[in-house]
Amino acid sequence: MNPIVAAPMAGGPSTPALVAAVARAGGFGYLAGGYLTADALAAQLAELRQRSDRPFGVNLFLPDPSPRARRRDRAVASYGRRIAAEARAVLVELGDPHPAADPDDGSGLDAKIRVLAADPPDTISVTFALPDPDRLAALRATGARLLATVTSPEEARAAADAGFDGLVVQGTDAGGHRGTHAVAAEPNDVDTLDLVRAIRPRTALPLVAAGGIADAAGVRRALDAGAEQVQLGTAFLRTEEAGTSATHREALADPAFSGTTVTRAFTGRAARALTNRFAVEHGPVAPAAYPELHHLTRPIRVAAAKAGDAERLHLWAGVHFRRATAGPAAEVVRGLL
Repeated sequence: MNPIVAAPMAGGPSTPALVAAVARAGGFGYLAGGYLTADALAAQLAELRQRSDRPFGVNLFLPDPSPRARRRDRAVASYGRRIAAEARAVLVELGDPHPAADPDDGSGLDAKIRVLAADPPDTISVTFALPDPDRLAALRATGARLLATVTSPEEARAAADAGFDGLVVQGTDAGGHRGTHAVAAEPNDVDTLDLVRAIRPRTALPLVAAGGIADAAGVRRALDAGAEQVQLGTAFLRTEEAGTSATHREALADPAFSGTTVTRAFTGRAARALTNRFAVEHGPVAPAAYPELHHLTRPIRVAAAKAGDAERLHLWAGVHFRRATAGPAAEVVRGLL
């Protein structure tokens, strides 16, 4: 079995074209259901079915099960006042932290699960939480293999106890959002291989190593550590088939960006990104409030991407972002074996 998995990258980079290209090269890819409406997810499923008849997965974001405290809304409002000048600078208004239509609130998520029940993929993975019993039953009823993203042995144990079929083990080096099961949880700094080694003796479930893997040697190390597959996202960000914005693509290759940082500045959830001015100035005081900050900062980020303003954009990237290359996704897959 080809062990290469193209990670779900919400917000644009994961496209049906990318998933199909990875599948043709023998790998396994994911559509990123987070941030998509149910209708948009159905459209991507239909496009992918036209492009490929090979197995693929769909990733869903799950809402934080903990009740939202009033003080969290006050913290979001305070952060909004802090970054108001950033919005004015790109001629937009801040977004509504609580929009009426959120694809990943209860009704939006349930609508997406119904889409997957009607057209089930091979695999469904979930990120940010474990589903409640009703949603878990609905996911199970699709017939898809179910995987949970975990960032600690404790989360792995909870996912195994819930009956998941496998675990995506995400270490500190991964780009983008950390998949911690609580918004306010501070992500640990354990690298992926050490986390796989810590979880492997505790479960017989298949493990997918995610984060800090950028070449064939890294793939071999992850498999030797006990993973059955390896999941890469940053490695595919600059490929021809990815939907990554031009501003993001250019930043990944720009020598002016010398490293990454884990920040809540853009979405309220800890995420690894290229270190830019917005992350440095606002990250230290950004509240743990997802998806409120995601909605609040979205107009800034959309405008920045269009304007080529890399200093106000969420430039998600893993620690080995320098190894991300331009070209066909198939070449990336072949280079990892």
